Amino acid sequence: MKHATLAAVCAFGCATLAPVAFALPINDDFAVDIDLAAVSDYRSRGISQTQGDPALQADIMLSHASGLYLGAWTSNVDFGFASKTRQEVDYYGGWAWQMAEQVNLDLGYIKYSYPKESQYNLSELYAILAVQGFKLAAYYSTDSSTQYGKDQDSLYTWVGYQTELPLQVGLELRYGRVDFKDPSYWSQSGQSRDSYREWEARFTRDFLGLTWRLSYLDTNLSQAECASSYGFDDVCSATVVAGVSKHF
Repeated sequence: MKHATLAAVCAFGCATLAPVAFALPINDDFAVDIDLAAVSDYRSRGISQTQGDPALQADIMLSHASGLYLGAWTSNVDFGFASKTRQEVDYYGGWAWQMAEQVNLDLGYIKYSYPKESQYNLSELYAILAVQGFKLAAYYSTDSSTQYGKDQDSLYTWVGYQTELPLQVGLELRYGRVDFKDPSYWSQSGQSRDSYREWEARFTRDFLGLTWRLSYLDTNLSQAECASSYGFDDVCSATVVAGVSKHF
């Protein structure tokens, strides 16, 4: 996510980094997951990272039977304003612990990097608790970039729910809040605030060996507040995003 000087954060997919049951086994202890995706707009925490344009994304993760995992995720980006970077590359690692049959805890670290524009780089620690379809997550950073410079504290928290509807249609819901240490958004009247809210409803369906998804996303940022922080007034507004992915 671009914030003021264009700090970025991962897409909703990065909120579910824990190893999954469909990994390709290497041996009894190690497995590899590979995901390739195309989306009509790369939205991260409600904010477009591609000026509303499509994106191609890829993820690869190596997981161990102990729950430890390492991976990398990438997508094209477009921040405008003559930014030299056209790519986001995220490196992550963590530990997924199955506490009970439907209770999981995921702890990890993400490093967001941007070739040719290292001033946008930042890192986060995260924790995700999943209980019978419900999820509670927190991502904390101490080096976000804003107009106040580096070392800006930020906290992203969200609650979510995942279930399966009739006809094998999956439903994922998320409601999140992004907080910064200092005021970061200004209205037309000059009033400022240091946080905003965002939400997403996503439908998924497996068909022809691919996973198809359709999402509705929005934030509570006004056009003026959006432009004051991201430079454009149309990257925070409500939108529908379509996507398709292949898991190996």
